[in-house]
Amino acid sequence: MLRWSTAGESHGQALVSLIEGIPAGLEISTADIERALARRRLGHGRGARQKFEKDELTVLSGLRHGHTLGSPIAMVIGNSEWPKWEAVMATDEVPAQALLKDAGKGDTRELARNKKLTRPRPGHADLTGMNKFGFDDARNVLERSSARETAARVAAGEVARQLLRQVAGIEIISHVLSIGTAADESGHIPGPGDAERLDSSPVRCLNPEAETAMMAAIDDAKRAGETLGGVVEAVAYGVPQGLGSYTTPHGRLDAALAGAMMSVQAVKGVAIGDGFETTRRPGSAAHDEIEREDGRTRRVTNRAGGIEGGMSNGEPIRVTVGFKPISTVPRALRTIDTQTGEEATAIHQRSDTCAVVPGAVITEAMLALTLAEFVAEKFGGDSIAEMRRNMRGFLDSIPEVRK
Repeated sequence: MLRWSTAGESHGQALVSLIEGIPAGLEISTADIERALARRRLGHGRGARQKFEKDELTVLSGLRHGHTLGSPIAMVIGNSEWPKWEAVMATDEVPAQALLKDAGKGDTRELARNKKLTRPRPGHADLTGMNKFGFDDARNVLERSSARETAARVAAGEVARQLLRQVAGIEIISHVLSIGTAADESGHIPGPGDAERLDSSPVRCLNPEAETAMMAAIDDAKRAGETLGGVVEAVAYGVPQGLGSYTTPHGRLDAALAGAMMSVQAVKGVAIGDGFETTRRPGSAAHDEIEREDGRTRRVTNRAGGIEGGMSNGEPIRVTVGFKPISTVPRALRTIDTQTGEEATAIHQRSDTCAVVPGAVITEAMLALTLAEFVAEKFGGDSIAEMRRNMRGFLDSIPEVRK
């Protein structure tokens, strides 16, 4: 069984990523994971925080000489800004006077960060989290609910991506379909060969006109003190058929993917394949007809997004994910002060204008982690070589796949 989890706070000393169930013999290096973390920092609309907060990766266990050992892989992503937050986020109680000092910069914001946060942001976990856990300081909520946690997911996701690649030849890419009202309406779905071009695009879009419109929308929002959301699509190529099951609700691959994507901060909608567009079609135009080509069966189209009856069908898996605008809005929204009960404007900390581009990279990580869980379940083994044999044995048992 493949399992993963994360720990850590946004301004804490470090984030922690733990992934269990990775078989022995997987080739992976710290450089692979660092590249994945760097991709999460890309994108037009990212804020100043990305420039001074660095992801300092340390792999504590599970790897030796560039190969996995079969034991849990533990990774720490250090926060380079920790010295500024050491008193505020200290594990043990600190003297009150320690919270009345700045971090040596003489900046009033250094003192402000030490105070209790009592003006929760609409759209964030702040207020409900405070009420649920009995806190009088929103920092106890926002530090963990922050999307900074996704750095730990991306680290684990890179391990999962390498597993999928080395066991099954699966490749995952993502692109941005829209930011605000600016959209790529070309209908073109990038392939694995487009990965570098997508990473080099400021908005992960290969359509020049749409790219320009998306960047302009972000710039306009920044000037207006606004934030923007958008829609991304992640695609997995080379996924073998048979992952997931129709036999139980929890065994359905599409259900697992929807849950995984919805667990990402700011995600408000998920669709598989053509999703809601399919609901507007008649049945004769909604499904993927099957034909034989070169002695094998294939779907003529891929409206189902590679999943039928909760199982992968051998076509590329397409997942579309909608991100709402960031809740930390510079034009601070109306709220209440939980300490006084009076009307107030919401707290505003440094944030991005638009996080859709990194959202696409995070979506890739969640797709990789979910598919890796199902690959491990279907073709499980103690080593990469054993998993490859198990998968080959399964595929060879299918008449339409055998040569």
